[in-house]
Amino acid sequence: MAETDTVTLTIDGTAVTVPKGTNVLEAAKGIGVDISYFCYHPGLSSPAVCRQCLVEVKGAPKPVPACYTPVADKMEVFTATQKVLDVRAQMLEFTLVNHPVDCPICDKAGECELQKLYHRWDADHSRTDVGKVHKGKAVDVGPRIVLDQERCILCTRCIRVCDEVAGQKQLTMANRGDREILTTAPGQQLDNPYSLNTVDVCPVGALTSKDFRFTMRAWELYTVDSVCPGCATGCNVEVHHAQGEVWRLVPRHNEAVNKYWMCDEGRLAYKEIAAGDRVSGPTLGGDPVPLDKAVAYAAERIAAARQAGTLGVVFGSQASNEDLWLLGKVAIDVLGATQVYVGGRPSVPAREDKILRSADVNPNFAGARAFAAGAAGVAALEQALLAGRITALWVVGEDLPLSPAGLEKLGQIDAIVQAVHWNPVASAAKVVLPAAAWAEIDGTYTNRQGTAQRVRRAIEPRGGSQAHWELIAAMARKLDVALDLGPAPSARGVFLKMKSEVPALAQAEWGKPAPLVQLRFAHSRG
Repeated sequence: MAETDTVTLTIDGTAVTVPKGTNVLEAAKGIGVDISYFCYHPGLSSPAVCRQCLVEVKGAPKPVPACYTPVADKMEVFTATQKVLDVRAQMLEFTLVNHPVDCPICDKAGECELQKLYHRWDADHSRTDVGKVHKGKAVDVGPRIVLDQERCILCTRCIRVCDEVAGQKQLTMANRGDREILTTAPGQQLDNPYSLNTVDVCPVGALTSKDFRFTMRAWELYTVDSVCPGCATGCNVEVHHAQGEVWRLVPRHNEAVNKYWMCDEGRLAYKEIAAGDRVSGPTLGGDPVPLDKAVAYAAERIAAARQAGTLGVVFGSQASNEDLWLLGKVAIDVLGATQVYVGGRPSVPAREDKILRSADVNPNFAGARAFAAGAAGVAALEQALLAGRITALWVVGEDLPLSPAGLEKLGQIDAIVQAVHWNPVASAAKVVLPAAAWAEIDGTYTNRQGTAQRVRRAIEPRGGSQAHWELIAAMARKLDVALDLGPAPSARGVFLKMKSEVPALAQAEWGKPAPLVQLRFAHSRG
């Protein structure tokens, strides 16, 4: 960056050089100086309505909002003078004048910005001796969100999310003074595909998700960084879990992929993990059997089809790069399978937009195409089945949109399906092997931008399910295929081998081990 593109200022006596156009608040954050705020959000415009971030600037007649004030060369900023501290305490007291302070029953308790700042800057008893202004409680503003107007501190973050992110003007302010309320715009409801981002940005508990409302306390949850499996965008997320269950997904900042946001549909992807249709154990001919017996039978049928030249292999777009790389090593490199296909959930053109949502509702279609080079699609697979060119089909991932005729034919051959959920494809298979869901594995997905992103295990696999690569490795052992995965194979070990052999993934990173973080120790997410 050229010197003319930056400015140098001092903040509390410390010199800092930042790009032109940076606001004072961000410049201060860059050197670890914490300035409190409510209305500011780095992914949205800055209206400076809460006045909680006031600071002193040398030469200015009165305190200025740090979130709205651009830096200037040789500017001198003071963030901790007695005047500034008094102003912050006064603004916080003003914000609390009509707030119900119902923290014991509020979903935001434990990650509330108002709660955090009260304990940091004020922590005094209320001086208000008149009744608070009462506003609407549990207002239904849309299919996914409930609003408590009394808790709202009128920061307008949610309005700006609708206007600037979703591009739909569905929220507004009504009335004036202490009667001002957040409400839906005339003739509107809060139902855009990104509506739940308003819950994330709400610094208090005014907007709450119907899905998460009254389920778990924030401080009881643990968080793991991962990637949304809902579509090819690969939004970065935090998986919030406790007691062996995933309770919610929230977006994690990645400027190159999803910025600060994710769609509502992706947030509900966690529900399939605990669905009642999970494959919890191996079956052979519809009957439960030990895993070793199911794998031995499957390997025998795969070997026979290989000899006859009638072996088919499906690379599922829900599987990780590690799964698919290992499948390619076994099925293509060693077994020499030539009838190779890519499977996955069918595209949904209606969900495509220019924000985040992709028509491709598979998290790793790019990876499947890369590891099954030249592979055909589901239509070609169905033709091969109906023509009798396949007598054994090894499917990694049960998402395979076959027609009724294709499913009928699948039930007549030796179909081996590694499945997370029971569906028509798994039900038609001769052998079903239980595969772990996306939140139960470690690995990587390649998104539509071609970026390999890390998926981390949040909870233990259900029942006897295992990661796809583990099931593939078990199959390889029965097929007498030697795999150099070391004495103690692991997802990381498979990743490192894959990375060393696949030039396209040479820059992929596994990342440091993620510690188990409980939200009570992770500070506010307000």
